[in-house]
Formats: sequence, structure tokens, C-alpha cells
Amino acid sequence: MLTLIQIAQVLLNVLSMIILVQFVLSLLIAFNVVNTYNDFVRQFYNGLNQVTEPLYRPIRRVLPDFGQLDFSPMVVLLLIRIADLVLSNLYASMLTGRPL
Repeated sequence: MLTLIQIAQVLLNVLSMIILVQFVLSLLIAFNVVNTYNDFVRQFYNGLNQVTEPLYRPIRRVLPDFGQLDFSPMVVLLLIRIADLVLSNLYASMLTGRPL
């Protein structure tokens, strides 16, 4: 069980890194620092969007429209952090034998 918690934490960390890379790349594309006419950049960005879009979609339905600003990545990162805290506390309680 402890190993499963550690695996879940690693996967949450990887997911947060993917979201951060996607966010930075979207800013670079928005400010024309990176050219989307490059096949590698376009495919990489589309791949990141395919991974993150299912996470953002339900949050975008709930959040109000802020125009060009998209706060869904920030909400997903916040939820990932909360899940990581819960898993850390669960892990610590299992090691010490004390309840949460």
C-alpha cells in the first residue's frame, strides 16, 4: 500500500510538470517566441494539449469566462497539490500507525 501511495505521488508530480510545460509553451506561442509552423513544436504542443485538455474541460465548465485568461491550469495544479498533501498524510499515518 505504501508503494502505491508513492507511485501516485510520482504520477501527480509528473502531471504537474506536464501542466507547467504546457503553460510555458502556450505563453511562448502567444507571444510569438516559438513558431507553431515548426512541425516538432506543433506536434509537441498538440500532444500536451491532448493530455491536459480532459483535466481542464470540467473545470472550464464551472469557472466563469475571463476572456483570454484561462485559470483552469492553476485550478488543476491546486487540486494536484491537495491530492499530494492527502497522500502524504496518509503515507505518514501508515508509517507511524497513528490515525489521520
